[in-house]
Amino acid sequence: MIRILFILFYLLIISEARENPFFPSKGEKDIPYTSNQVKPATPLKRSSITLPSSARMIKKVTIEYENLDATIEKKSIDLDNSIDWHLPIFVSQNYAQTETETKTQDNVQKVDTEPKKNKIIKYKEIASVKHAKFLSSDKTLKIITEDKIIRNFMLVKPHRIVVDFKRDTNLKSYEKENLKGVFCKVRVGNHSGYYRAVVELDGLYRYEMQKVSDGYTFKLR
Repeated sequence: MIRILFILFYLLIISEARENPFFPSKGEKDIPYTSNQVKPATPLKRSSITLPSSARMIKKVTIEYENLDATIEKKSIDLDNSIDWHLPIFVSQNYAQTETETKTQDNVQKVDTEPKKNKIIKYKEIASVKHAKFLSSDKTLKIITEDKIIRNFMLVKPHRIVVDFKRDTNLKSYEKENLKGVFCKVRVGNHSGYYRAVVELDGLYRYEMQKVSDGYTFKLR
């Protein structure tokens, strides 16, 4: 009797065993296959970043990089340079750059020894009304007029310079666009005892006004 019970117990164990222990049983999931193989990254050629129109100085550049052991570190270089926000800032690797910098340094003394010439500013007319002409050169606006400015100030959204000239006149409302320039739109309107010029800008600026022989200049910064 004991032998019969032992045989039945042995057969029960065999029926419950898995046919192949190397394959998962029902309800189990395969463990996903992984490897230490690293996909090759695309070599850095050139990348760029564009700053907002309020940016004027670049203070620091920080690069975050990955080491051979997959740890992440950062390295920074302190700067203190003015920038033009219209132009993008580039990050690139170039073997020829070192040679160019060396040649530039060799020529620094030669350039510095040459006498400096006064730079002639070339203006382009962007708008004109009966009593005033509006000229521009890079970030400088020149208004040629015989009339006196009684007030000037800056408004935002959009950023624009407002200038009031003292004169009783019958000027008609005027508007001129200059979409490719820093001074992108000029509007002139008549008021009691003065006329107002509104010059819209392509970004965020401060300005410095100066009286000149034939009118006024407004230098953006």
